[in-house]
Amino acid sequence: MEQDFNVWLSFCMNQSVNHDFPIRRFCPARMEQEIVLDDNELCTFDATTTSCLLASSELDAFVDSFIDMDQYEDSESQEKNHHQSFDHFLVNEENNINAYSMEVNDVIGYVPTTITDHVIQKCVPCQEQISFQMDQGLDLVHTLLACAEAVGCRDNHQANLLLSKLMSLANPSGDSLQRVSYFFAKGLKCRLSLYPYNAFSNTTLTSASNDVCLITRENKLEAFQLLYQTTPYITFCFMAANEAICQASKGKSSIHIIDLGMEHTFQWPSLIRNLASMPDGPPKLVITGFGSSNKDNNNVKLHTSMSLLVEEAISLGIVLEFRIISEPATPSSLTMENLKLVEGEALVFNSILKLHKYVKESRGFLKAILQSMKKLNPIAVTVVEQDTNHNGPFFVGRFLESLHYYSAVFDSLEASMARNSRIRMKIERVHFAEEICNVVGYEGPDRMERHERVDQWRRQLGRAGFHVMPLKCTSQFRMMLSVYDCHGYTLSCEKGCLLLGWKGRPIMMASAWQVCHKQI
Repeated sequence: MEQDFNVWLSFCMNQSVNHDFPIRRFCPARMEQEIVLDDNELCTFDATTTSCLLASSELDAFVDSFIDMDQYEDSESQEKNHHQSFDHFLVNEENNINAYSMEVNDVIGYVPTTITDHVIQKCVPCQEQISFQMDQGLDLVHTLLACAEAVGCRDNHQANLLLSKLMSLANPSGDSLQRVSYFFAKGLKCRLSLYPYNAFSNTTLTSASNDVCLITRENKLEAFQLLYQTTPYITFCFMAANEAICQASKGKSSIHIIDLGMEHTFQWPSLIRNLASMPDGPPKLVITGFGSSNKDNNNVKLHTSMSLLVEEAISLGIVLEFRIISEPATPSSLTMENLKLVEGEALVFNSILKLHKYVKESRGFLKAILQSMKKLNPIAVTVVEQDTNHNGPFFVGRFLESLHYYSAVFDSLEASMARNSRIRMKIERVHFAEEICNVVGYEGPDRMERHERVDQWRRQLGRAGFHVMPLKCTSQFRMMLSVYDCHGYTLSCEKGCLLLGWKGRPIMMASAWQVCHKQI
């Protein structure tokens, strides 16, 4: 993020300058939560939903609190903190940027970080420019919130008027606030198009949902891979899950991993190398992945990637077998017969950003999935999820929480990549745009992105008969973050779960679980 042009997005927290998004003010409960952060652990908060309408005084208080003029004096020093673009990289895992990255890879597995440094020219705006951009930003925030309120209350006329204004203020190629606002506007557009008696429901407003439908699985996978290669978020997910799997696999001669949503093989190379280096020798490894029933080009690529991994495993002395079940996991499909489990195999369930998709309106489906998993007595269950509450029953509350969350994500992307980075654009416009549209634009069974916070997952898994298998903030995780060379990422541990965040705001949660065996 170009601090000089967007310095109004910062605010003071605990009497110190914190360069975070003002969207944090939209969630007062989250602010109260973050004030009590200590040096070691992050406290959690069970989100409460907001009512349909925000009082005008409350809205004004939110927006007025964004501005801290003292921070403009620090613009020159802030400017120095932004450097290095991730515009160029190598997809091939065999190419690492330097000996340091190779050393880290030996410890934690592949971390894709190949970059080309270049200087991003910036100009320092005058006070008039800053004031103008502040006014623009505040107008955008006011309009975005007002539009969300109108949509939440099904005031179609007011919502359409505000949406037209919002689309003129937001910009998918602008600064972080303009970009994230644009994608939320598209989500509001999609939601409004689904309402009956909406004057635009059969015309231009349907383009928002059409845009999402036009995104192919191949596009999604490419955007996901770019996110994996340019930020630590996905690497953190894989690293934490693999660490838990290796920890649970000690002394086992045969491991069978059930992946609840395998669309790629990015996670497995580092796991294979870690298992190959185990003191007692590597175990036999079977990986069964639930996937899509669609037989498209992505499935062909998946099978090709599997074949290459099998060859690599053989070279490391590991017997590896891949299996694909071309349908989503259901309680009835999680059986020994369907999974072809063999006596003596140590079973592991692996869920990377997938378990939230089993959260339905009644939660009964998730409970049934977890109970079916428990019956098979796995040695470990890895659960990695976005640490945020996007499953509240009231729309406006969910909108505010998701706006707060994705603003932090977009802030981190701009800190890592240049404003004109095509890589960042693809990540935002394909991967995150689809998530935002689903959270904001849909309800019922069509709303799949039902992210929840770590405390909620702890309760759900605890009720299903699991207890946490503690993960630790080891030096390996901190080494991984240092490779990305972008200040702002934070790592903490909360009751055995790991949290990766941006400027203290949790983004990703990683955890591992084992079956509770009651003592008689």
